Amino acid sequence: MRILITGGAGFIGSTLALRLLDRGDEVIGVDNMNDYYDVSLKEARLARCLAKGGYTEVRADIADREAMREVFAQYKPHRVVNLAAQAGVRYSIENPLSYVDSNLLGFANILEGCRHNGVEHLVFASSSSVYGANTRMPFSVHDNVDHPLSLYAATKKANELMAHTYAHLYDLPVTGLRFFTVYGPWGRPDMALFKFTKAILEGKPIPVFNYGKHRRDFTYIDDIVEGVIRTLDKVAAPNPAWSSDTPDSATSKAPYRLYNIGNNQPVELMHYISTLEKCLGKKAEMDLLPLQPGDVPDTYADTQDLMNDVDYKPNTSVETGVANFVAWYRDFYKV
Repeated sequence: MRILITGGAGFIGSTLALRLLDRGDEVIGVDNMNDYYDVSLKEARLARCLAKGGYTEVRADIADREAMREVFAQYKPHRVVNLAAQAGVRYSIENPLSYVDSNLLGFANILEGCRHNGVEHLVFASSSSVYGANTRMPFSVHDNVDHPLSLYAATKKANELMAHTYAHLYDLPVTGLRFFTVYGPWGRPDMALFKFTKAILEGKPIPVFNYGKHRRDFTYIDDIVEGVIRTLDKVAAPNPAWSSDTPDSATSKAPYRLYNIGNNQPVELMHYISTLEKCLGKKAEMDLLPLQPGDVPDTYADTQDLMNDVDYKPNTSVETGVANFVAWYRDFYKV
């Protein structure tokens, strides 16, 4: 298949591209290569994809309507995976309009491209952040998620609603994936594991929010990518049992589906840090801080639907995943 991936030089996008190339798909990778974090890391990820063959690089911003119209018209992808977005909960508090541009306008351009070019299936990144103020655990895709705690979360919820509209109006099959705290080799420098590793090796204190009482459903990158591929290959279909009397938010009479991709095993932040300390052979100096605006204390994914529909459940342990990240970090940065 010819598959268009937006955010192609990103953490998840580049890892997904490599897996698709390995199985013989053609990949069109779209990325604006912005400087939200170290561009050289994005370039290095991109170089791995280009070295494979079968990868076409397109430098464009999904918020650029004309550029996206041209990409879809030129390459006519069979399927699309939208991973491009302005990421980060805390950054959305400081720079909300950047989320409107990328996550709302950009996603609308993707939907229009799919609508007008016969795309067979759109898979798009949502986030565990949509669960917001919900406290019932584990988080289920069948629960109401109308109380986001950050604009980032609100844009992801909006993406789910926008996608459903296109599924309903234009019969476009769409699948939304709520990712839970993705980590692993080639990860983002703005995320906890990356920042903690860098600080500990440099002998600097690490900020530990909510006094370390967070629990996160840390999900290893290979598990995420496997889930993306399995859902990409299973084109979303209408749910014939869907009823407006008892509406299910994860399915529809339209070809629309939502899934959680999480490890289904929440881990306390302090255990995550102690695992990292063991892998680094060095203790962390911690700066204990209160819960930050927009953050939630715990995340925990109910992944039963993913298992039922595509026979998959993420299962990489934190001990294995963190060790793999540290090995990559030491090699990549020569430390």
